[in-house]
Amino acid sequence: MQALELKHYTLSTCLGLGRDANWQKLAAQQGALKPCDFETIDLPTWIGEVPGVDAVAIRAALADFDCRNNRLAQLALQQDGFIESVQQVIAQVGADRVGLFLGTSTSGILQTELAYRRRETDADGKLGALPPDFRYAETHNTYSVAAFVAAFLGVRGPALTVSSACSSSAKVFGNAARMIEAGVIDAAVVGGVDTLCLTTLYGFNSLQLLSPEPAQPYGEGRQGISIGEGAAFALLTKVQGEAQPGSILLCGVGESSDAHHMSSPHPEGLGAQMAMKSALASAGITPDRIGYINLHGTATPSNDAAEGRAVHAVFGRHTACSSTKGATGHTLGAAGGVEAVICAMAMTNGVLPAGINTQAVDAALDVDYLLQNRAEPIDYALNNSFGFGGSNCSLVLGVVR
Repeated sequence: MQALELKHYTLSTCLGLGRDANWQKLAAQQGALKPCDFETIDLPTWIGEVPGVDAVAIRAALADFDCRNNRLAQLALQQDGFIESVQQVIAQVGADRVGLFLGTSTSGILQTELAYRRRETDADGKLGALPPDFRYAETHNTYSVAAFVAAFLGVRGPALTVSSACSSSAKVFGNAARMIEAGVIDAAVVGGVDTLCLTTLYGFNSLQLLSPEPAQPYGEGRQGISIGEGAAFALLTKVQGEAQPGSILLCGVGESSDAHHMSSPHPEGLGAQMAMKSALASAGITPDRIGYINLHGTATPSNDAAEGRAVHAVFGRHTACSSTKGATGHTLGAAGGVEAVICAMAMTNGVLPAGINTQAVDAALDVDYLLQNRAEPIDYALNNSFGFGGSNCSLVLGVVR
């Protein structure tokens, strides 16, 4: 594929708001998970909650979109001068030539959960209709976050939401790249937003996948995931002339759908292998050019085992890797975008971020898993995002030297 520039990018997670706050914690090998105290949930697990979401006031003209997911989207958009960068591109190419492609998993389902508590009572005392102020289309609907962000930013190009579980906001990079290559648009805002809700926490608990302690990706004795929330956005543009040194490029996208099982990955990670190999081929590079892999690394026994085998099959034990979900929690539909930005920050700073919480790497996983940060230049990084049902996506990012 023709490389695209990440003209601007931002992220907000439980580590903090914006790039600097997040990188400061990653550079110090610190996380921000805490015992679950979200809403009315009573579960023995840890979560990653973004600070300040509840205090966000949605812009008055967009009040119909008010829900936790869109509040986080607005909060994240306001970091790192991202809005200003989008406005500059709109001024250059026109609002109808800027597309919008976002990933989410549960969207604003919390708004529906809260609405069900307020169902109206009929004359016989039976619960009936949802309250009249509940707006499904603007809040719970999967497309609501794309509709909100498009209106908030003023972009009028093609807009869509991808909801493919944990690969959602990685796959949108591919959607944008194909639209730009086809000449439909000149630039795109991509990313993902996912927020804490009852369905996610109780749902993963029913699958016995929640860890009672902070998640330990690739760790010996790992017990499962820590759910987090987060948002990340990137502005993709064509490379104009000679890219400036330090510019971050989207060099390759690889996708696969192995459909091995509804919730479990193929034990040998065959779909993951296909996605990684496809991303490398798309970028036109060999495995030895990758300096760092941000693993999907959810800290469940089966996921880490399958991904570890897949990484070993493609890269051997020669490529440093880690999962940053020990620091941020698993941000689900936002994970691909969040971790793509983490890869960009790692390349910019010349530091490979360690996977925190993990004390000892599972001996069965034969990969170079980082337990300490490593100062080292990275020319290319690979970002893995693998979703339920075998919806896999790998991204290759590069830096201009």
